[in-house]
Amino acid sequence: MSGEKKFGTSAFGFNKSDVNAYIEKILYEFDLRLKEKDDEISNLKLQIREMKTRYESATQNSQTLSKDKERIASALITAQEKADSIMEEAKERATEEKSRLEMALENEREKIIDIKRDVKIMKVQIVDMLNKYQGLLNEAEGYIESKEAEYAGNSENNENENENKDISHL
Repeated sequence: MSGEKKFGTSAFGFNKSDVNAYIEKILYEFDLRLKEKDDEISNLKLQIREMKTRYESATQNSQTLSKDKERIASALITAQEKADSIMEEAKERATEEKSRLEMALENEREKIIDIKRDVKIMKVQIVDMLNKYQGLLNEAEGYIESKEAEYAGNSENNENENENKDISHL
């Protein structure tokens, strides 16, 4: 050993007090080292407990985060599915509405065509009626003029006859 101790000799072997002092010294050093090791073990145990607590906390957090992640992922998937469903429904409604509006537009176009045709027919009928009434008015005017001329001619003849009657009385 590096720290070998040499004991003094006495009549019956080694000097007892040297041996006892050496043993006490070794015991003291051993107790000190044992106490240091016990303190180190206590510190290590404390560190292990802290690490276990941290590990358990981290594991619990990890599990919580994992559950939250699954819940969020599930919610996102549900939301995406719902959004897709809403979009699909909106597209279907838009298509239906577009078809309905196109049919309504086509009906209105047909109505406009019918109205145009009716207006043309009415225009022709009105022009025919106006022409008919124009002819009747022209005939009436001609008749009135002929009667005026007739009355005017009769009136002159009657005046001449009256004058002749007046003269023949004289």
